[in-house]
Amino acid sequence: MGAARKALWFIESHFAENPSLAQIAAAVELSPFHLSRLFQVSTGTSMARYLRGRRLSEAARTLAGGGTAILDVALGAGYASHTAFTHAFTEQFKRAPEQVRREGLDGLRLVEAMRLDAPPLPCEVKPVRRRVAGFRVAGVCARHTSATVASIPSQWQQLALTRELGRDIAYGVCCNRDAEGAFDYIAGMEIGASAAVPVAWGAVTVPGGEYLVAWHAGHISAIRETWFWLLNDYLPGSGLTLADAPDFERYDARFDDRSGNGGVEIWIPLGEMG
Repeated sequence: MGAARKALWFIESHFAENPSLAQIAAAVELSPFHLSRLFQVSTGTSMARYLRGRRLSEAARTLAGGGTAILDVALGAGYASHTAFTHAFTEQFKRAPEQVRREGLDGLRLVEAMRLDAPPLPCEVKPVRRRVAGFRVAGVCARHTSATVASIPSQWQQLALTRELGRDIAYGVCCNRDAEGAFDYIAGMEIGASAAVPVAWGAVTVPGGEYLVAWHAGHISAIRETWFWLLNDYLPGSGLTLADAPDFERYDARFDDRSGNGGVEIWIPLGEMG
């Protein structure tokens, strides 16, 4: 059983206890950062959002069944007060707990237990470890969640319209992640450490260090499956640790941005070995 499936099992078996990210990560023998990144890639949502949705969905079922005081339901869902529970519940379902108690679950979008059916896509070429110096990337930047990642290709369109390409290398950098799974994505190119950043662009410094470099040979639309294999299978099986740092895709002259074919390098920052 892969690490992502182990995490889903643990959440489903223990969500009433409101386990922390650190507790779930310890149960599947990954660092909290690695597990967060894996969970986002494999499910399309953050672990915090999924865990909260599962707890509140079970709370909604309890409320609809009647007979239990709302404060008791709140405490059972891991909330310390009626007010905190009502705020979270209403934000999740756009209905107050009292309304669900009266009207039931009809039309409520519950978060059901998740299954992982999409198979991981192993790399055709064995990943290698490389040590590189830090560098700076600037380009079209946008903040994303799982609901908006499909718009990332439009950033590359904007970049193509505004940049003086003249370079064979481009980078797609993921950085500044938060607990809810949101992150910044920069579609850009390398610039000097002190170079001016064009108006409306974003910039990030990719730290130097050791990286795992993998080759995704398939169509760019299938890159998520390669990420899943790297984070769920290859890194844990190799005893490697994911560092809390930006990761990136490196597009060179082999990639055809009109067809999406040609392949792309995936660079994953590695932590110190334990």
